[in-house]
Amino acid sequence: MKVRFWGVRGSIPCPGPNTQKYGGNSACIELRVGENDRLIIVDAGSGIRDLGTFLLKNDLPKGPISTSIFLSHTHWDHIMGFPYFTPIYIPGTKLKVYGPVTFEDDPLEDVVGGQMKYRYFPVNMGELASDIEYIRLSEAPSIDLGDGLTVVTKLINHPITALGYRFEHAGKKVCTCYDTEPFRNLFITDPNHPDYDEAMAYEGEEVAKEQNMMLEEFYRDADLLVHDCQYTEEEYNNGKIGWGHSTFEHAIASASRAGVKKLAMFHHDPERTDAQIDELAKEYCQPGRYGDIEVFFAREGELITL
Repeated sequence: MKVRFWGVRGSIPCPGPNTQKYGGNSACIELRVGENDRLIIVDAGSGIRDLGTFLLKNDLPKGPISTSIFLSHTHWDHIMGFPYFTPIYIPGTKLKVYGPVTFEDDPLEDVVGGQMKYRYFPVNMGELASDIEYIRLSEAPSIDLGDGLTVVTKLINHPITALGYRFEHAGKKVCTCYDTEPFRNLFITDPNHPDYDEAMAYEGEEVAKEQNMMLEEFYRDADLLVHDCQYTEEEYNNGKIGWGHSTFEHAIASASRAGVKKLAMFHHDPERTDAQIDELAKEYCQPGRYGDIEVFFAREGELITL
């Protein structure tokens, strides 16, 4: 299995001189499996534009492009690159788009393709030359994708429905867990509050604990975990709780407990410069600090072979 990062930034693309090293494009990951380098794409942020250009040069000469896109969720920074993914304009392209939808009345096709209306974009979805199939996903224990490749989906904690993915092939596991933050007790826990209910507070604490443990089981023993790491613990506690993003400290601790081999810290804050990430790497990515796990900041263009 091979993994390449085409977009690692969170919330909004942020190109410029201060983001050249780690990259300014929003989320897009390329996964290749097997001897035939079967292609799977995770998320269609702005990074998918450069991936499309790469596919035209390297894959299209071998025949029509056939691939699948797995969307973690449908926030704009994770789908905004779809209209700029050049293969969708080429006859013969076959594309399956998988993903969750929060609002029950809206099909995935309308949520993703809704960007391609004349009020927003010069090409309408109905004008595309490719063959695109949309498949709505929810939490599932295992989906057989053929060629010995399976995917497990897991609900994660974000303001809209979002899924983590675990791709398994030939004994290797690659997991994505973003956009997400730790599950927490949503009930009042202050005994002095007039609306405090001891039973509800206890139940809320147990549910949050259970969900966090289930998430660790989801990526247990992963060869590579790509995890949301937008904030430091201090930043998170200073007004970012409930925004749907994790801290470096939480991701590292949970990945270590789960026996993850490599942890890619992902979804960098758009305000975070290369120099700042380099300084954070000195603190959080010291070899051996957390045992056998390798911790690093995901970087645009980086290729990992498992």
